[in-house]
This record gives sequence, C-alpha cells and structure tokens, in this order.
Amino acid sequence: MWEKLLEVSRNSLEEYLTLIEDVGLIARLRNQASGLIGLGKVEKVYLDNCNLIYYLSGKEPATGNIRETFFMNQMRVNHAVVSSAVADFKIDKYTFEVGGKSKSQEQIKNTPNAFIVKDDIEYGYQNVLPLWAFGLNY
Repeated sequence: MWEKLLEVSRNSLEEYLTLIEDVGLIARLRNQASGLIGLGKVEKVYLDNCNLIYYLSGKEPATGNIRETFFMNQMRVNHAVVSSAVADFKIDKYTFEVGGKSKSQEQIKNTPNAFIVKDDIEYGYQNVLPLWAFGLNY
C-alpha cells in the first residue's frame, strides 16, 4: 500500500524506513516472530518521541498515540519491545496495555503477567502502573 502511495519499491521503502529509524526519527514495533520472518513484520511505526508528534502534527495530536509513543520511547532503551496479540506491548513475559485514567482490566483479564499502564494517575496499585513512572527507566 505505502509503496504505491510513495511510488517506491517495497525493498526501497524498507531501506528508507531502516535509515529513518537508524537516525532516530522513528521506532518500529515488530511482532514476536524472530529471525528473518520477524524482520518484515512491523505492526506499528511510532515517531521516536512525543516532541516530534507535537512538532509535525497540524492539529492537536491523539492522546493515545502520545501515550504509546512515550511508553515505547522509554522502554526500548533497555528492553526488546514487541507487539502483543492482546494488548499494546510485550516485553519478555510481561504484557502492557497503555491507556488513560479510565482504562479497564477487560482487555487483559485472562492474560498472565499483564499490566495496565495509565496516564493521569499518581500511583499504581495491583497490576495498574502510572505511565509517568516509565520515564524513570531512562
């Protein structure tokens, strides 16, 4: 799809995305596949950090995108972050669903080692963690 829109070959597009990621403008969230199969399975592409979202957005950026970008930006420094089949992210054996203050447990209720990461809360409880705390990871 993107290849036609940009009028480039699939191989060129992959090269361009790799270069853009290498210089630190984007971060690609891949699925859990490993090896050569996993290299081509990009689930989402995030701008590298929230400041870029505000700078490049012509209007008010989506809050959910800012939350996920922040989480990805902070966690990928020390961890291999991949997509999850049931939530937003998976790091090792842990699953994370990122959302706002009213995010419920419904999406991860049957998932072991799963956490809700909420924005607009001051402290965590049980398997709910405040988003701001992930900024301490750096």
